[in-house]
Amino acid sequence: MFPNQMSPPAIDIIHILIRATNSIQREFETKLAALDIPYHISGPRLRLLSIVSEAGKIRMNELAAKLGVKPRTVTDFIDALERDKLLVRIPDPTDRRATLIQLTELAQSSIDQVLALQTDIAENILEDLPIEQRKQFYALLLQLIENKDLSIPSKDAFK
Repeated sequence: MFPNQMSPPAIDIIHILIRATNSIQREFETKLAALDIPYHISGPRLRLLSIVSEAGKIRMNELAAKLGVKPRTVTDFIDALERDKLLVRIPDPTDRRATLIQLTELAQSSIDQVLALQTDIAENILEDLPIEQRKQFYALLLQLIENKDLSIPSKDAFK
């Protein structure tokens, strides 16, 4: 594939990764639009909503840790999703100083459908990769983001 079995240039690898990511994102957005969800949902929003859905109720600092963002940043995300009536803040019954986050009925009514769609798309994309290659691919992607700021979405990602 490359002369003298050299590895491809780093920029070529990154370009392929970006093309693949963009292609997956377009497919997801196209199929998501067909679901006629009554609110805007992006990948980062879905990630946050799925974490809250899985937890049922979650403290903001725990949510920030799971997202890999600073607690102040998660507040901005929550504010945007609360304005869209997808999340609500409720008092933590075990700690009067803390606040819990939970999905609203609007978000809960469609989040399972959206997550199922996301899972179907992912399985379709990776169906030709044997399990060992999936494991290697996963490990390589984790290695790419390890100790880098790549895992931290921008504040605007959740708007």
